[in-house]
Amino acid sequence: MELYSQAIARFQTLLAQARAADLREPTAMSLATVNGDGQPSVRTVLLKHVDERGFVFYTNTTSRKGGQLGVRSRAALCFFWQPLMQQVLVEGAVAPVGNAEADAYWATRPRDSQLGAWASLQSQPLVERAVLERRYAQYEREFANRPIPRPPHWSGYRVIPDMIEFWSSRPGRLHERERYYREQDRWQRMLIYP
Repeated sequence: MELYSQAIARFQTLLAQARAADLREPTAMSLATVNGDGQPSVRTVLLKHVDERGFVFYTNTTSRKGGQLGVRSRAALCFFWQPLMQQVLVEGAVAPVGNAEADAYWATRPRDSQLGAWASLQSQPLVERAVLERRYAQYEREFANRPIPRPPHWSGYRVIPDMIEFWSSRPGRLHERERYYREQDRWQRMLIYP
């Protein structure tokens, strides 16, 4: 597991550099999922935690991505920090986080974000924005003067890597690519042509 630990530590170092670069959203990552017919889709989400267990993000579990992960529990992530000219790709299985972990993260969210999670029927058709605003106001009244519980349809997912690839820009497009990957339960490392 030494190579895997090395890859995670390397990612954490790059993430710290991205945060130090004062980027607006240094934890932004593209998340790619696939539906039951093999149709891929991609969107940007925020990384909320990373350690040797994997890369964690949170969402409405009844959203498009939640539905796709329920059918095919695999995903790919892409981080691109342009000021650093660094990119990291992650591929792997996806598993839901536990309730205690989701509750702990939920408690750190701003109150307006908590209300938004209750109000939004994420990925469902919306006739007009006023409907969303009325739903938000409804939950604002419902949870006035008390803590907002985590909705049953809102939780986190952990991408458990079986591949992490680091890309560094170099002159003449002779970029450096280094891939860490699991093969037969052993982590390996190789260089890849740019």
